[in-house]
Amino acid sequence: MSGKEVRNLVTETKDYVVSAIEGVGDVSVAIVDAVSSILVRTLKGSRSASTEALGVVVDTVTGAVHGVAEVGGEVGDAARFIMVGTLGGTRQVGKAGVETIGACAAALVKGTFELGGSVADAARGAVEGAIESARDMGVSADEAATAAANGALLAAGEISVTAMNQVRNVVNQTIFGARAVLHGPFRPGAGAPHTA
Repeated sequence: MSGKEVRNLVTETKDYVVSAIEGVGDVSVAIVDAVSSILVRTLKGSRSASTEALGVVVDTVTGAVHGVAEVGGEVGDAARFIMVGTLGGTRQVGKAGVETIGACAAALVKGTFELGGSVADAARGAVEGAIESARDMGVSADEAATAAANGALLAAGEISVTAMNQVRNVVNQTIFGARAVLHGPFRPGAGAPHTA
């Protein structure tokens, strides 16, 4: 995807989410439906490689984060619904997997940070959304929580030590009865887990 296509997808998603939220009373349903619809439309019929599909997911999530912020919503609170919409949309076109969960969680944390929101709230919402969608994806709640927690922690490590600690403190807890297994140790700025 070219830089222009990325900006267009981010902007298109942002505008679509803003329009959906402003047009309804139930913001959570509007977010889920808007994100899912954009992904289905963008990915449907594509034979794109997995990495390109993940790029579409990241751009869509980024646009959704900006859309929620534009209407004055708390991005951390909306993270759960963005994750559910992302996994629902990618599942409909056969592009969902644990990699999608991790990429979505990372994009939620980075996008939230860029807008000055709580990375811990975004990480928690990402894990909650992944757990909520786990059964439909054919994975266990613990597998979904692990993928989301590790994606969020990787993104936080690229931001700062403080962000990484905030996210680790949240995802190291039991959330919705599921427990994530962290694949660290994570180092700030490393961008990937390093094992001894």
